[in-house]
Parts: sequence; C-alpha cells; structure tokens
Amino acid sequence: MPRPPAARAPADCRDMTEVRAEIDRVDSALVDLIAERFGYVERAWQIKLGEKAAANVPWRNQQVIDRVRSKAEQAGVPPALCEALWRQMIGWFIQYEEEKLRHEIEAKAAKE
Repeated sequence: MPRPPAARAPADCRDMTEVRAEIDRVDSALVDLIAERFGYVERAWQIKLGEKAAANVPWRNQQVIDRVRSKAEQAGVPPALCEALWRQMIGWFIQYEEEKLRHEIEAKAAKE
C-alpha cells in the first residue's frame, strides 16, 4: 500500500504544529505497515498448524533482529532502539501465534 510522501522534511518544519503533523503521518504509515505484517503472521500460524510447527523459531527471530539492526544502522537510526521495538513486536506475535495454535489444537482434540 503506497504511503503519501512527506509533506515536509524535518528541517523544513517551522513549528511544533508542523512537526506533530509529520509525526502523525508517520505513525499512520507505521500502523498500516504493522497491519500488513500482521496479515503475514496470521497466515504463518495457519501454515504452522498444518506443519505441526512451533510458533517460536529462535533462529528466525535472531535473523530478523540482525536484519533490522543492519537496516537501522544504514538508515542512521539507533540499532538498539529498533532491536527493542522488534523484540517487543516479535514477542507479541509469538504469543499470538501460540494462542491461536493452542486454540485450534484443543478444538480439534475436542472433536475427536
């Protein structure tokens, strides 16, 4: 989903009203991207259910963190900030997947 271009660069903001408007625009875009990511997590637990796979895949979690830290460095953002945000998000998504998997497994067992 395409994101609207920045109305103005940070250095071009003349006052806090303009800064806040740009932060609000970025926040909206971030929510859209998280929603997109959530769709893939939703599909992941469904595939994992069929494969009888675990929700938590530590090597994959670390791979994601390593890529995020590298991207953050390239973008001039503190890697520790991005790592903390992603660890929180990954943890939430793992918990979500585990709950969905447990629910589906229990529902299937109840039918048998």
